[in-house]
Amino acid sequence: MDLLNKALSLHPAPYWHDRLNLNRNALHNARQRGHISPAIAGALAEEIGEDPREWIVIAALESERDSSCKDRMVKRIIHSVSAAVRS
Repeated sequence: MDLLNKALSLHPAPYWHDRLNLNRNALHNARQRGHISPAIAGALAEEIGEDPREWIVIAALESERDSSCKDRMVKRIIHSVSAAVRS
């Protein structure tokens, strides 16, 4: 959701719907669900100059049901992102 909030701080939802050729409710629905699809995350990231691969992985994990595997992967992603930021 951080990515969606960042994108919406730059431009309103209708801009992104037009720019990415999305249904006019796509971002509203994503906000209601609490996560965006990996494809939308990648496209938004690319448009705002972020690494789309990183955001695709984060979006995929956010949409997963809670499990020990999800917890493990979230910790791994957080660790790798923190390491990349420090570099």
